[in-house]
Amino acid sequence: MQAPIPVGGIMSSRRLCLVGVMSTPDRPGVAASVFRALAEARLNAQFIVHCIDLESQSQIQFCVASADRPLVEAAVEPAAEALGAARVTFAEPVAMLSVFGPDFRERPGIAAQAFRALGEAGINILAVSTSISTITCIVDDRLYDGAMAALHHAFELP
Repeated sequence: MQAPIPVGGIMSSRRLCLVGVMSTPDRPGVAASVFRALAEARLNAQFIVHCIDLESQSQIQFCVASADRPLVEAAVEPAAEALGAARVTFAEPVAMLSVFGPDFRERPGIAAQAFRALGEAGINILAVSTSISTITCIVDDRLYDGAMAALHHAFELP
């Protein structure tokens, strides 16, 4: 492993459920329908990733508190059915780990370092989302301690 890269810190959240609205025909408003259903049920997504696969199918994944899963199912499954989604998936328990710091766009190698550290620790990443200053990975909650240790080893924290 290369030398630790300085970052601003690592945030985490545990006892989450990773929800997937999978293989929906892609068209405008798909994400709006899913997240409107959550909003109307007064539920909050802590993590969102959305992509379109090679067959023009929309794949949306998001995290909610595990305790909210029954409410999420009741809100999202009808919306997913109306959209023509192939299925709604639920994975739990999962944990969200975020490496953050200033100006990641000007500092190459941070994502590679995070992914390498987790991979070398034998931790599979279930989903990834990034921003200008944060890399967030979703992992199996049972591997949380090992994931945190790997990231702490890979990065120089304040």
